[in-house]
Amino acid sequence: MLAAITVALLTRREGFGLNRVTALAAALYAALLILFVLATKQTTAANAIFLQYTAPVYVLVLEPLLYKEKFRRRDLVTVIFCLVGMSLFFVGKLRPQDVTGNLLALTSGLCFAFYFLLLRHSSARKVNRASSVIYGNLLVVLIAAPAGLAALQNIGARDAACVAYLGIVQIGFAYLLFTLAMARGVRSLDAGIIGYIEPVLNPIWVFLFLGERPSNWALLGGAIIVAAVVGHMLLRTKAKEQYA
Repeated sequence: MLAAITVALLTRREGFGLNRVTALAAALYAALLILFVLATKQTTAANAIFLQYTAPVYVLVLEPLLYKEKFRRRDLVTVIFCLVGMSLFFVGKLRPQDVTGNLLALTSGLCFAFYFLLLRHSSARKVNRASSVIYGNLLVVLIAAPAGLAALQNIGARDAACVAYLGIVQIGFAYLLFTLAMARGVRSLDAGIIGYIEPVLNPIWVFLFLGERPSNWALLGGAIIVAAVVGHMLLRTKAKEQYA
């Protein structure tokens, strides 16, 4: 709710129009948030964030198909390396809930990818792109209301401060900046790559503050994914410079 209010206040001049594309984007936004939270309750935070950020893998495949862009060989190589990295998250002794959490995170990543792609759709430009964040958060409120209302009686001052930070800053401001970037022409894949700063830092913060150490296989898999997609972007930039 705080995230929806934050984004609505900051983008009120652009209106709160809604069309079919924006409505679908809002539903995908709500799904990716809920699935990610459920994933973090079933598996490690590192697994959840790395697997959610498999979104660029799907974008690599779907963006050329949906927006008539050329599919390059290096795109295919990147996808293969990312799939190898993803497979390493499932190596080793996993509890049954780890597998469930990993699958939830992968599904969240798929929703994230389609959310990226829909924000680039021409119909999304006809309304305030941040509307998908506003309505998506309101949808999350409706779905999570039973659990949220039940938890209110146990929330202390520190919990309330954490919730306020998460709603206003971590979700509100973050997705506001994200949608503004997409509105200014950032490619879906580029947006996904920049977002890789989050999964790279996530295990560090979790280890420092919670003492939760991801498995070596998960770290290796995450490193392969990040290296593959960042390498892809560097090659793309170099190719642009050559043809400039």
